[in-house]
This record gives sequence, C-alpha cells and structure tokens, in this order.
Amino acid sequence: MSNDTFEPFTADLPPDEFVQAAMDWHFSPTTGSPFWVKRATELPFDPLRDIRTWADLDRFPDVSEEWRDVPVDALVPAGIDRDTWDFQVFDSGGTTGQPKRIVESRSRRAGVHWVSTVLDEHGVPGEGAGHWLHIGPTGPHIVGRSIGLLAQLRQTFCHYIDFDPRWVKQRAKQRQSEDVARYVQHILDQARDILRTQPVSVIFATPPVLEAIAARDELLDLVRSRVRGIIWAGTSIGAETLHLLESELFPDAAVVGLYGNTMMGIAPQRPRTPADDTHSCVFVPYHPFSRVRLVDLQDTAQEVAHGERGQARISLLSRDVLLPWTLERDSALRIEPTDAYPQDGVADVRPLSAEGATSVVEGVY
Repeated sequence: MSNDTFEPFTADLPPDEFVQAAMDWHFSPTTGSPFWVKRATELPFDPLRDIRTWADLDRFPDVSEEWRDVPVDALVPAGIDRDTWDFQVFDSGGTTGQPKRIVESRSRRAGVHWVSTVLDEHGVPGEGAGHWLHIGPTGPHIVGRSIGLLAQLRQTFCHYIDFDPRWVKQRAKQRQSEDVARYVQHILDQARDILRTQPVSVIFATPPVLEAIAARDELLDLVRSRVRGIIWAGTSIGAETLHLLESELFPDAAVVGLYGNTMMGIAPQRPRTPADDTHSCVFVPYHPFSRVRLVDLQDTAQEVAHGERGQARISLLSRDVLLPWTLERDSALRIEPTDAYPQDGVADVRPLSAEGATSVVEGVY
C-alpha cells in the first residue's frame, strides 16, 4: 500500500487499540525507526507486549533530551515508502538549551487541517478573503510551514517575515533590551511594507509583536482597516493583555490563540462556551494523537485536578513520531473537556517559574 494512503493507526480507533497500533508500528523492525527499534532492546519491558494503554506510556523514559544529538536519519520509521519519501527536519526553539529535532512527513499536516476547521469556527477569514502574513520564525522551526499550510488550505498566499528567536532570547538574557527593541522595529518595518501593498486579511504574530504594532499608529491603522483575523502564539499572554487585544486594539478581528511546540504540535484555542467565562482562552490538543497532562510540580507522576495548575507533560503518537510523556517548560490550568472537544483543555499557560524550576526567557517567541 502506498505512502499516500496508508495510515497505521487512525483517530476512529478506541483509545487502547490506538496505543497498541502505535506500538506495533514504532517497535516492529519492519516499520519502526532505528532509534525506537534499538531502544526496545534496552528497555526493562517489551513495548509490543506490555504497553496497552495511554497510562502504560508512563513506563517509558523521557527520551526527548537525546533528540538534541541523535542523527535524524535514526528517527525515520522504516515503514514509510521510500518511493514517496517526503520527510523534513525541524528544530525546537532552543529555549532550554541546544535545540531538539524531529522528523516529519505528513502527520503534522493532518493536524493543520484540523486546526483549520477550528479557525473556521472562530470566524477567521477563509478562501477568497485575502492573504496571510506570518510574522515569526520559519525554518528550522515548524510553525512557519504550518501557517503557510493553513493559508494554502484557503487557497491564498502567505507572506513571510522571518525572525530569529534564539538571537533575541540571547540578547534578552544579556539584558540588551535596546538591541531587542531595534530588532522588533526592523520586523515592523517589513510588516508595514507588506500591509501597504498586499491584501492581507490574517496575521500570525506573537503577543509582543502585536503590542509593538499597536504602538505604531500607522501600522495599527493598517491592521485595523484590513485585517479580520489575528492568530497569536509563541509567548504567554496575560488576561488583561488578551482583553486589550480582543476588545480595544483589534475589535473587528477574530483573535485566536495557538499553544504548542515542535514536539507536540498545535493546540488551538477552542471556541468559547458559557463555562469559559473564568478562562477565556482554552487550548485543546489534536485528538487523539497529541495529549497534554498537567502534573503536580512536586510529584510529576500525579495529575492535578480540574481547575488546578500543573506542569505540562506532553505525548505525541503519530505515524511519523513517537514521543512518550515528556515534561515541558510550561505550567497551566487543567480545564474540563466538552462534547465537541473530548480532551482536557489547558488555560493560562505560563513559563515555569516555580521554586526550584528553571526560569524561562521568552523574548519575542
């Protein structure tokens, strides 16, 4: 069966069968990657026999640190048809050290299709409603490709203004705030040129960049007059700032947040329900492939209750990538699922800053 049609495990499987199919794919010598097939021989359990449920994934060690150094060829599943091989490699942001790397063929693209349907529910402009403008990292970061794919789904152009978040974070750590401010203005100058000349109706940007846009009258006027969809991601945002963006600065645009990273994929903001009054921005992972579990800061094996804050622990099971539970640098509130979105949501995402944890410098992404 060709690479274009074959999916080793699909969303319609019951949860336990989904996990078992993922184990069969990633640990069989005929379909698994060299990394995982070799690792199976070193584990104190047999993934093919002993991993039957999502809870069983707790038995795996956190391997993500190894993905800072492992040759990426070792991460490619052998079951992918070489005749239609289309893998790419992407880096994490490098916020907590040397970047981690993943390989990706088309599993993330399926997630992007789902994100597009969620954006439709928010009223983000669709086909024939203007171009997109991505103000953020492109390669080696996967976010740029994802935003471009979203634009393609709407059969429109995506303009790119690239920036280097690692350089900005480095300058921020060194307290070179003037350099950071000049860099942001350099980004905005490029945005102004595109907004003046192209029919942009949707912008992707980080909260710091959106606040910087609001501080330049000409840019603010251009965005207010033309843009009807604003997608933000990349850094945390407080409730007051979010209210300012939605209600005062860009009241005529659908303002939608995305949470996620290179390792887990995208968790878009779900449409608000009456129960979301307290937490106006609730993110949901791509069901059932990606999960976020919020665990106690002092006991990371213990999940917190709904409404409580915990550290993000993520997992991704896809055809291209197997990532058992790994701790992330974020904390968030655990929010109950809805009928439309059957996974727990996360809200009020912040960089981890609890006692004894590493403080994170966000920069502009």
